[in-house]
Amino acid sequence: MLRASRGAVFACFLCVSSLANAQLFGNSDWKETEVPPPPAFSQDKLVDIDMPRYTSLKFGVDPNTIKVTGDGVVRYVIVAANKESGGFNAFYEGVRCATDEYKTYARFTSGGAWESTRDPEWKRISDRTSRHTQALASQGLCRGHAPRASVGEMIRYLKSPIREVE
Repeated sequence: MLRASRGAVFACFLCVSSLANAQLFGNSDWKETEVPPPPAFSQDKLVDIDMPRYTSLKFGVDPNTIKVTGDGVVRYVIVAANKESGGFNAFYEGVRCATDEYKTYARFTSGGAWESTRDPEWKRISDRTSRHTQALASQGLCRGHAPRASVGEMIRYLKSPIREVE
């Protein structure tokens, strides 16, 4: 009996280890699920993203748009507002914490509609053109190479970013 329960525990450990390995090192069998359409967002509910002072744009994410899908991708709407003029741009993006990558699916146009990105591709978060994505991922969406445990936890970390030693 004891031997059987040790075997069951070991089998569970192997299963969890393989899932963690796939999250940490990428899974060659990984496939992105069908991307949900861009959600509606509210500029009044944005949670600010902590950015360097020299940045001329103010970035915020609508917490009601943050979703984690079965493929492990965290999708959200981020808004970039000009501090001087008040003009803004919004982007529907996804972050894949396991591989430190992001993808822009759509942009919100001045006409008030979403315009899909043509042939969106995964790009490195460390890319210099995505400092807002890097800040968003490190301040709340990801914990190491995995999404945080829940959207609620992501929002808590975004509202009061704590610098973790990981």
